[in-house]
Amino acid sequence: MTKFSKIFFTTTAIVLLVLMLGTTVISTIMLVNQNKLNKIYNTFMGNVEDPAQEDDVVIGQQYVIKSTLPISEAYKSGDKSKLDDRDKETLDMATAVLKEIIKDDMSDYEKEIAVYTYLTSGLQATTGILTVINDSSNDNDNPHDVLKNHSAVCVGYATTFRMFMQMLDIECMVVHSTGLGHSWDLVKLDDGCWYHTDCYMDSGSTNFRNFNMNDTACRQSHEWNTSFFPSAAGTKYNYILSVTKEIKDIYAIPKFIMEAVKNRETAVSCSFKNRITAEDEALAKYMVESLDNSISGTDKFYTQYQWTTNDAGDYVLCYYFSYNDNSADHLTEKQREKIDSRISDVLNQYKFYDSFYE
Repeated sequence: MTKFSKIFFTTTAIVLLVLMLGTTVISTIMLVNQNKLNKIYNTFMGNVEDPAQEDDVVIGQQYVIKSTLPISEAYKSGDKSKLDDRDKETLDMATAVLKEIIKDDMSDYEKEIAVYTYLTSGLQATTGILTVINDSSNDNDNPHDVLKNHSAVCVGYATTFRMFMQMLDIECMVVHSTGLGHSWDLVKLDDGCWYHTDCYMDSGSTNFRNFNMNDTACRQSHEWNTSFFPSAAGTKYNYILSVTKEIKDIYAIPKFIMEAVKNRETAVSCSFKNRITAEDEALAKYMVESLDNSISGTDKFYTQYQWTTNDAGDYVLCYYFSYNDNSADHLTEKQREKIDSRISDVLNQYKFYDSFYE
């Protein structure tokens, strides 16, 4: 490689990395590309990648996965004397959250759903549309900052989710991607199986797209060290498969999906009484693509879908919805007119305003 080529490649890699780290909303495809680009960058720069450990791993060259066992152990023992002031505050905030969202008769799976829902929707929901501006001195990559600022990067979501699981005596691990650009969780439930849950990817939608995935589903958008982390082969507690409904055939798909939109469902799935054969695959694919092209692009909601199979080997169509709830849509006509009139009256009093458009 020539000297010019090395400089060009290094510059290009750094620019790509900066662009990746600066992205706040990452689609599934973008995340896969980010992991691959981070992997290429780390290899080129000679960095150590993919350490075979859970904690003390640096993600995105900035955020560190740190243990929260002292906090969860203090919660279970009732003794927080060994915690520093910051961890005591974290414990108090976390305890308050669990008192609010957890009921005594919940199963481990129901507790997991409650924590997932809180993290993916409750963080911002607690402040409504008038979101508090976060302190820029905080990284939001740890439970203390996440619970205090109601905001999180992926490491913050992952470590906070794990802390809550450990407080509830549910086994959980934080997983890092092979490119060291992302992190999420593995949780072990009462069927003895592990499941992948990525709260960061579902933040703001709570549509269960990345909730309790097995390895096969998770590999569609994530890469990780499968030699170190335990395999996830469970399907019992995969949310999208647990809500599957049987419909007649592929021609019933449009009505099934539009009814879900009408009822503001966040995640639905369907199997087919008339099973899809290998010969029907192209037809089924075209049906769903045509439907999605027709309903996508609206500013009211957006969709994601995927095909999978259930334990019986039957095709299952999974659909995920995220709704854009603009607060202005909930105003009455009288309220709109009053607001518009007040704004107009004030602007007319300050004539200098017109000069900005001359």
